[in-house]
Amino acid sequence: MKKSIIIASIVAVVGFGIYQKVYVPKHTFKITQTQTANMPVVVNGVGNVGAKDIYKVGTIYGGKVLDFTVNEGEFIKKGTVVAHIDSVDLKDKIVEAKATVAKLKNDINSLTLDRDSAIATSIYQDEILAKNKKLYKKGAISQLDFEKYNTNAITSHLKVKSLSEKIKSLQNQKIQIESSLAGLVQRYKRYTIVSPIDGYITKKLVAPYQIAMPNQALIEVVNPKDIWIKTYIDTRISGDVKIGDKATIKLRSSEKLYSAKVVNIKPVNNSVTNEREIDVAFDNLPIPFYLEEQAIVNINIKVLKDIIKVPTNTITVYNEKSGVWIEKDNEVQFHPIKIVAHKGKFSATKDLSSNENIVIPNPKNKALFNGMNINIKK
Repeated sequence: MKKSIIIASIVAVVGFGIYQKVYVPKHTFKITQTQTANMPVVVNGVGNVGAKDIYKVGTIYGGKVLDFTVNEGEFIKKGTVVAHIDSVDLKDKIVEAKATVAKLKNDINSLTLDRDSAIATSIYQDEILAKNKKLYKKGAISQLDFEKYNTNAITSHLKVKSLSEKIKSLQNQKIQIESSLAGLVQRYKRYTIVSPIDGYITKKLVAPYQIAMPNQALIEVVNPKDIWIKTYIDTRISGDVKIGDKATIKLRSSEKLYSAKVVNIKPVNNSVTNEREIDVAFDNLPIPFYLEEQAIVNINIKVLKDIIKVPTNTITVYNEKSGVWIEKDNEVQFHPIKIVAHKGKFSATKDLSSNENIVIPNPKNKALFNGMNINIKK
């Protein structure tokens, strides 16, 4: 009898110990409460630093690259000389053409003076002829003398015409050479490579004194205003994004969050990945920047007013539905919910009330089920 009592006591002690050490902990859970709050809806994406336009600055004509002293990462203004391409004898041809034009101008001026003198002489000879014609009609002079005056007048007219034709010929030559000179000057300008924009040099594609081929790029330049993050976002969550939406950018090389905004949405979806390219630009571009650097983008598309917030770690799956476990009087019931947004450690739903007790699931504890009694951990 005494032995039975001892055995029963031992069993009771062991059972109580198991209850205290195993059963109670397995049924003890932490709880939290739902909250009513405003929650911004954020769309996340990963992309790379890119640019709207990358300007390839190069030469139309081939040749040796001279005075090529710019460097990658350098900021240059529009019109800054990047390099000169050896034009061989083009500069000499320009000098020669200018000298020819100058000579033609002098010749034209000289002939113009001769013509003006010839015109004056012609007028004088016409006056003499007119006077002697009257005398000839009166018989005061012989026909031979009259013919002499007439020949002098004709000769003076021919000289004026001849000089005028020579001037016209030289003027045509001058126009032709000036046109050729303008072409040479314009061509020579193209041997001087200048930046078409204010921007940063991102690539230097040739070395000084290298022979560049026709239409070869020497550098690549980007305008700081054109820098943005090319991010690709699933079309299921990108539909509410619009140009002008505020955003933040976190570069892989920095922990800093940069303010930004959506500046471009590509009108074509990728049919393979079902993603849409959304371009987000910095409000203030960080210097230096690195093209193709990876970045994380968060786009604020709207704010949900007076929405119910629940900690994301309380959401679980039960009977193939997503939801939370609600505790009342130490008893739990599963409540399916639809998530309308996520923000940090919280999710938003319209399917709960404020200040409801929500069980925080613990994989080390006993699996929850409807009607289960639990202990609340203080």
